[in-house]
Amino acid sequence: MAASNQISQCKDRFNEATTYDREQLSTKIVHIGFGAFHRGHQAVYNDLTNQASGELWGICEINMFGSEDLVANLVAQDCLFSVVEKSKDTTTSRLVRTVTEAIHTPVSGIATAIAKIAEPQVAIVSLTITEKGYCVDPQSGELDEANALIKHDLANPQQPQSALGLITEALRIRRDNGLAPISVLSCDNIPENGHLTKNALLSYARKLDKELASWIEQNVSFPSTMVDRICPAMTAEAFAAIEAEVGYADPCGVVCEDFRQWVVEDNFVAGRPDWDLAGAMFVADVLPYEEMKLRMLNGSHSFLAYNGALAGYEYIYQCMQDPAFKAATLKLMTQEQAKSLSPSLNVDLPEYADLLIARFSNANVKHKTAQIAMDGSQKLPQRAVDPLLHLQNAGLKVTCLPILIAGWMHSVIRAVKAGEQIVDPLADEFKQIVESNGEALDQAKALLAINKIFGTLAKDNAKFSQQVVSAFASIEEYGIESVVDSIAAN
Repeated sequence: MAASNQISQCKDRFNEATTYDREQLSTKIVHIGFGAFHRGHQAVYNDLTNQASGELWGICEINMFGSEDLVANLVAQDCLFSVVEKSKDTTTSRLVRTVTEAIHTPVSGIATAIAKIAEPQVAIVSLTITEKGYCVDPQSGELDEANALIKHDLANPQQPQSALGLITEALRIRRDNGLAPISVLSCDNIPENGHLTKNALLSYARKLDKELASWIEQNVSFPSTMVDRICPAMTAEAFAAIEAEVGYADPCGVVCEDFRQWVVEDNFVAGRPDWDLAGAMFVADVLPYEEMKLRMLNGSHSFLAYNGALAGYEYIYQCMQDPAFKAATLKLMTQEQAKSLSPSLNVDLPEYADLLIARFSNANVKHKTAQIAMDGSQKLPQRAVDPLLHLQNAGLKVTCLPILIAGWMHSVIRAVKAGEQIVDPLADEFKQIVESNGEALDQAKALLAINKIFGTLAKDNAKFSQQVVSAFASIEEYGIESVVDSIAAN
């Protein structure tokens, strides 16, 4: 039996399924990065909005990297997939019906993806490509011209390998064909992700064609967004949970938490879905919400990812079952990260912190510390370094943020010594640093001197360096459990 028939026959098993006519769907959004987060977040919002508004926006999914299986499986089941949402006490299953087509560029060819974005009806290109997908220096936010993908694309602009190159070439064709400009919507956890995307893409385009770059700057919009939903990487256990819930072994399905949030800058040049009908919030300035989420949620996640793993915890919820880790995380949120945020933010931050602790404690959402720990070099500047410097400049006490950075250092050193794979663009540099410095403290100081993560803080900010190195030494001497106990007790 065909996969599309199987999932359709299981439709009655879903708690939630939209009923709009899929035959009327038109591909108006092209999304790059068909990962678990997009499936559990933006695709759900769009599916619910189609139902509520009656104006149907279809999504074409593009993957540029990874196995072809995910896209092949999606096509085989008529672009339908399952989302199982788990709270502490309840489970809801959804059949998401908003996807119209899917492309895996290593199989279909990059020209297919370029042509899709250049179709007249397309109004939005959205992205979930992780921080490293934007090919920028994580410290400065500027285009990294030494990036292998960028170097390739500048030499071969009509055969791009990066998302920036793909979008730029498609925009060139739209301009040359007299088609309307579109909006480029980043949905990744990056501060001012719209500004970063715009700056990176314009910097790339200027290297190729200054007139094209000028056209993009004048016509294309880059809205910023804040996205929030815990969608762990899928495991065999999660896939089994989907099959038990909906009666179909869905290889494209996602298990995630029941909470979701989306704050979007309302700056679209070719129209957009009424995502607010599905609970999204349209605002003029996303930055305060981005910083709140990046620091209080993502920063705390990183604190737990590195230090929880050092303590032997595989999942975030296990960290929350440790009273000391739970208390230390709440202290990080309320006493440090919250105090680094804009005072204009109209949010009850203690209440938000309590909500985050409850979400982290959800044992039905098994979010691995190792998954969150990936690509630390791309995440530390906005999650730890920026708020620490803000508090330092304000003359406020910091305890937890140095431990976050020190925990990352210990995790890197431990992984190198154990011969484990480190998923990070700077993994080779980490390995060279650890192997060329014999003492742990020297290794830590050398890691702190990596310009792409910390800039020149190691030599220009003695207080910052002392705080982080002291935190590292405390973990080295007393162990992470003792250090976290001390944070919780004080």
